[in-house]
Amino acid sequence: MVSKFISKTRIRFAAVWMGVLLAGTLCHAANNCPWLNEATASGLLGGDAVGEFTGGGADQPSECVFTQKDATAVRTLRIRVQVMPDFKTGYQAATQTCGTEVEPMRAIGNEALLCSADDRKGALGERVVGRVRDQILTITMTTTLKGDIHLTRPMLKTKISTAAEQVAGNLF
Repeated sequence: MVSKFISKTRIRFAAVWMGVLLAGTLCHAANNCPWLNEATASGLLGGDAVGEFTGGGADQPSECVFTQKDATAVRTLRIRVQVMPDFKTGYQAATQTCGTEVEPMRAIGNEALLCSADDRKGALGERVVGRVRDQILTITMTTTLKGDIHLTRPMLKTKISTAAEQVAGNLF
């Protein structure tokens, strides 16, 4: 009788521990991107985002793309980082994508700029171009929905600034 009780207790104990271990495995956030994880990107984009990381090779940028889709919009956060020995030339080329309307950003790496990343298809977006040592970073956040309640222009600026702070901090 005692032996039967001990066996049942052991089985229950093992089942509980297996459940705890399985739950821990299923509940963690994916972290393929070296600068930002899916949980943070999801918070910035306003819903569950899926991330994809492409590692760069020699003279190629590394890139993380986080996408959040719902019935009305596709929201994207794209982070590109490229190591450039001649970072001055690379930085100047990267800032060309901003045009003339730029806002300098303080405490985001070196020489960071914020600018519009709207496209001709009607997507609303913001872009940060900056540098940390010899690394050029470009962060773009867009939404395909005009009048998006999750990513209005002021919200885009605030959220991309938050993303830029974290990315630049991780690059130092």
